[in-house]
Amino acid sequence: MSNYAKEVIIIEFEKSKLIELKEKFDSIIKTEEKDNIEFWYARDLQIQLGYKRWENFIETIKKAMQSCENAGIEVDNHFREVTKMVQIGSGARRNLQDYMLTRYACYLIAQNGDSKKEEIAFAQTYFAVQTRKQEIIEDRIKLMTLTIAAKNLATEMTNYNVTEKDMYGEESITDEHVDNNLSVRNMLNKRGIKPENLKPAEDLKKLERRVKSESKKIADSNKLPKNEAN
Repeated sequence: MSNYAKEVIIIEFEKSKLIELKEKFDSIIKTEEKDNIEFWYARDLQIQLGYKRWENFIETIKKAMQSCENAGIEVDNHFREVTKMVQIGSGARRNLQDYMLTRYACYLIAQNGDSKKEEIAFAQTYFAVQTRKQEIIEDRIKLMTLTIAAKNLATEMTNYNVTEKDMYGEESITDEHVDNNLSVRNMLNKRGIKPENLKPAEDLKKLERRVKSESKKIADSNKLPKNEAN
């Protein structure tokens, strides 16, 4: 199997993984019927973010609550402690601590988590902007598929020509690689695809910074309902 074929398999795997993660996060969305407000339960989010122990996850929640307070935003509007009754066997029941979380609260939790964890890195994008979550994720999938495939095609062309033309030396191989990248770029341009118009991966980070700078506006539009009973 060629390196290009292997890369195609990797791209498809990564694409399907992103879709799978999105579906998992979508599946735990709750809606407060009276005010039609979207929220998440912390116990559900804990599982999707890959935390095995509640004791560890609650520490991340506390950090997120502190971040909310530091931003000058009312914590109770986004983090609301609730108590659930759960069955523990033999008909016995006990109280279980949980939290209702807005999208903004989930975003802060993701930002205070370990971004090296795949689930948390994804959540940072998923919860980034209330009104653009679908577009961001879809753009990320399209961007990854196209840019990686184009880069790998240029690399495979270089590898092929180095062997066929029996090329040696760093300068000649570098020139060959540059020429092949330009060829791929020209091909994309002819098909109406302008690489310079594609959003680079860095835009996701810029987007997150913009969200942070506008956090109060986002938070105010996404509060938990008042007088919610525990």
